[in-house]
Amino acid sequence: MKQGKENKTKTTLKNKTENTCGNSDLPHTAEETHIRKVVSCPPVLTVNSADVDLQDNDFYELPTFFNLTVQRYEGETCEGLFHGEGVACFEGGHVYKGMFSKGLMEGPGVFTQAGGLKYEGEFVCNMLVGRGTFTWPDASSYEGEVLNAIRHGTGTYRCADNGVSYTGQWDQGKRHGKGVVYFKQDKKTSWYKGDWVKNNREGWGTRCYPSGNTYSGEWKNNLRHGEGSMRWLKLGQQYVGMWQNGVQHGKGTHVWILRRADGSQYSQRNQYTGDFVQGQRHGQGTFYYAGGAIYEGEWRNNKKHGKGKFTFEDGHVFEGEFVHDEMKTNNLNGNKAPTSRPGSSILGPDMALNIECLLEKIPERNRDTERKEVECVVLRKARELRSIYSFYSRLGHAPSPDNSFLMSRLQLWRLLKDCNVHHHSITLTQIDNFIRGDETSAEIHSPFTPMLLRRTLSCLVVVAYHIYHKDVVSQNHLLADCFSKLMTDNIIPNASNVKGFMFRHPDCAEVAVSYLERCWEVYQDYCRVIAAPREDRTMTCRHLLWMFKDLHLLDSNLSTARLLQIITAESQDPSNTSACLDLEITFLEFFEVLLGSAEVKCQQVSPSSAETKARSDLPEKSDKAETSNAQDMESQQQVRAKVRERPQSAGQRDGGKVVQTRGVRAQDHEVEIWNQTIHQFFNHFFFPAFEHYQLVSRNMKDEKLRQDSQRHIAEAQARQRAREILESEQRQQ
Repeated sequence: MKQGKENKTKTTLKNKTENTCGNSDLPHTAEETHIRKVVSCPPVLTVNSADVDLQDNDFYELPTFFNLTVQRYEGETCEGLFHGEGVACFEGGHVYKGMFSKGLMEGPGVFTQAGGLKYEGEFVCNMLVGRGTFTWPDASSYEGEVLNAIRHGTGTYRCADNGVSYTGQWDQGKRHGKGVVYFKQDKKTSWYKGDWVKNNREGWGTRCYPSGNTYSGEWKNNLRHGEGSMRWLKLGQQYVGMWQNGVQHGKGTHVWILRRADGSQYSQRNQYTGDFVQGQRHGQGTFYYAGGAIYEGEWRNNKKHGKGKFTFEDGHVFEGEFVHDEMKTNNLNGNKAPTSRPGSSILGPDMALNIECLLEKIPERNRDTERKEVECVVLRKARELRSIYSFYSRLGHAPSPDNSFLMSRLQLWRLLKDCNVHHHSITLTQIDNFIRGDETSAEIHSPFTPMLLRRTLSCLVVVAYHIYHKDVVSQNHLLADCFSKLMTDNIIPNASNVKGFMFRHPDCAEVAVSYLERCWEVYQDYCRVIAAPREDRTMTCRHLLWMFKDLHLLDSNLSTARLLQIITAESQDPSNTSACLDLEITFLEFFEVLLGSAEVKCQQVSPSSAETKARSDLPEKSDKAETSNAQDMESQQQVRAKVRERPQSAGQRDGGKVVQTRGVRAQDHEVEIWNQTIHQFFNHFFFPAFEHYQLVSRNMKDEKLRQDSQRHIAEAQARQRAREILESEQRQQ
């Protein structure tokens, strides 16, 4: 800086825009049809504007300061030079306030340009060096390291106009190294975090788009390039593989998680693994359909084209030429099962069995044959098994458009009990241990653990072996024969005929489900008391009886004998109550005993008042209708005291429209009474009793600890007195 010579500093504004990331190819949902066009795949991938990058514009250049002419100075001097703290006003309206050294700006200071740009930070020989903060007239700012008035090092830039900000490494004024850009600073819903090379995304980084979609992987020149993973949030899709210039290119896997309603999804996903060219399936690849079908072969422009093999979900196979997604001929191989390599599975990914625990019991030379045979049986029964899985996964849920949910362990227990699996000297807790895998004790007994279709099928195969392996005469296809017998004798005749207290009526089930979590906590807490210090904490029927006595829930209505009848209601021999006392029970059995006990203990409405109310709500009809209504009321009184089958309306018995209306209204009234009964039992009896029991137990434990502590103190004091007496006697001697 020289006095008397003017050299005005100029600040240039340079608009920089972030190059778009290219077309993020967004596939549509795949659907399945069994016509001459085989199974349609997702159509050609299309551009989605939601995944095109926003601009990170307006990264201002920084000013330099050379040879400014001072018009006025106020402050400290030394030997005629500015030295110390002072304020200098330059020609053109620029102002500096800060430290000087031998006539130069040196140290901390604030420089304000005439145009409004302000720098606050460190100066070295009139140059901006070190750490500082730039603030532009529009409130945009940069805070960080500066070298010769250039962003260099680590710093943060914020644009006031559009909320874009960058925090990270800089090199000679360009984003270079590690850094993160937020395109919407307020919500942080659009950002990039990763590597930069001279203002371009290059290297490894993660981009979150405004739509919620994310890409994590390699970049080059602001485009997805190399290996990376893209997730489409709302569509429930994901691609993992190679990219080139922003689109899928090379080897990769694309997965479609099919959804049609909130909270529900199909049990299986569509999945393609193979070659991509410019965002399309092209080359060799395998497509696994949600319905169980598989195509392996050549692709061209997103369509099956060339040589390939198509395996239908029922096991039929077509192997030959495909042209534009269509089979060249209509020849199918009848009921021939698809061929496969040793160790591979003929089932789709959603049905693949995990039965290694059973194959270990088979001689090694026969294991591959055993696996293939049982897989063929599963494939032949695929339609029935999927239907059963869909039915039980809906239990306890409100209806949805597609009625498709993931099965929970609670629903699997209900399926096994409905099929009388527990009548074969095997308990549900034993089955949980057979299929536990790597799960902890808490996970294998939790009613909320999700059970995918493939895991449910594996469970049924394991159950079939443990029930029937001693009864099968031929040992050649042991697993297949056991599973066939389970399907014939247990699953097919009994599945979907729901028993027990919980799921017999949809409206009742929804109310019961609302108490699941709290009752699960009670079950776990009580198991900790009775099973400690064992790791596998479960409850037996005997423990359940003790719990009812401990909580003082038994009375004249709910006696010990009546409670035993509820506990053994679904056993093979309900009259033999002593045989079941030491059997372990799952949370489903525990919870259904609570529901059955509620019906006995809490009869809110007397029979006479219930009949009077029901009659007053219904119009007068014929004698036949009155007889039917009386039968309904008698049935309603009985079901409150014992295990009931699924209710039937009067219209189903008599077929008359008027009688049907009366029966439906009576059924609604019964459901309302049942719901009130459940609410009363849990909120006024069970939960308060358990909380009181916990409080008493804690108080007793605290009292015992207090007494033990006092005893230990008294013993210590007695020992101390004894030592003092002994020492006194020794001194006297």
